[in-house]
Amino acid sequence: MRTTFLPFSTPTIDEDEINEVVDSLRSGWITTGPKVKRFEEAFKAYVGAPFAVPLSSATAGLHLTLLALKITEGDEIITTPMTFASTVSMIILAGGTPVLADIEPGTLNIDVNEIRKKITPRTRAVIPVHFAGQSCDMDPIFALAREHGLTVIEDAAHAAGTEYKGQRIGSLDSISIFSFHPNKNITTGEGGMVCTSDENLAEEVSLMKFHGMSREAWKRFSASGTPNYDIMLPGFKYNMMDIQAAMGIHQLPKLDGFIDRRKEIAEFYNRELADVAELALPAYAPYQQRHAWHLYTPLVRIEKLTIDRDQFMAELKKLNIGSGLHYKAIHHHAWYRENMPVPDSELPNASYASERILSLPLFPKMTEEDGRDVVAALKQVICQHRG
Repeated sequence: MRTTFLPFSTPTIDEDEINEVVDSLRSGWITTGPKVKRFEEAFKAYVGAPFAVPLSSATAGLHLTLLALKITEGDEIITTPMTFASTVSMIILAGGTPVLADIEPGTLNIDVNEIRKKITPRTRAVIPVHFAGQSCDMDPIFALAREHGLTVIEDAAHAAGTEYKGQRIGSLDSISIFSFHPNKNITTGEGGMVCTSDENLAEEVSLMKFHGMSREAWKRFSASGTPNYDIMLPGFKYNMMDIQAAMGIHQLPKLDGFIDRRKEIAEFYNRELADVAELALPAYAPYQQRHAWHLYTPLVRIEKLTIDRDQFMAELKKLNIGSGLHYKAIHHHAWYRENMPVPDSELPNASYASERILSLPLFPKMTEEDGRDVVAALKQVICQHRG
């Protein structure tokens, strides 16, 4: 057994990021300033988006995007139950009604056929989530959107560097929202980015992110700026800071290398666990794509064991192997069970996955020995609790 604990994720931060943050602290530009603009331009160029708006989080991006689209009471937005709660919470807080469509059993991405079943005259938008860094099948989603006049908002929190049929997520004809949380493929500590080809939407999101103010603070207080400003609409405090962007400036050039290493670890898991009947391994989608491998999420076939998924994770922890839970399905959370109940029979694939899914350790600085420790621990727990 390992003598030290292996977390399921840890950010890869080097001296470049540290020195850039220190430079920001010494410069006096701590909040939004020139480094945010540098990171915005670099990320926009990387994904191939005409416009990008840096924010304090992807959650902020979802919120402002929905507000910019003028979602109102009665408007329905279709999304997946296998996502972090913020995807659905922001629909509610923007005044809309979330509608959950079931997932594909292998990729755990939203099922396009299930989206079609959920469309009504009240449907305004669909939010596909690129689960674990694997692209949803976007062509049929776009076809549905055109047919029914819907807006497509990609929850790309897992998908920095993901590609669909040769195009980077962020460059498609949609609105894409990225996360830079510490467990994502690149990090700014906390942070997010809205990418779009819609200039008007980008301008409105940018305006709302900082109090509805006509001039951002760093522009007003720089040598070439003017302290005068106007409030164009009631806004929020969702701006990214320079001390965050300082990390992103150096994280972004490393992203492709990070993904390459994540892929190596995922393929190691695939090889070493292929014959373990008690695990259902993540499936590749059949279309051309680049998987960013944000997460590696097998399903524990608890029907073959004497313990449930939570107990399985606890047993791994005893062996110094960390794991994550991504995700408990939205309709299984207390607030949604009480306020927006959906029977498991309506979402059978998501309900099945919700009780069995876990995330194995996956981050660029993992060693081969770390990976072998994970595999050994999995096999030991399964052997001890086989039904």
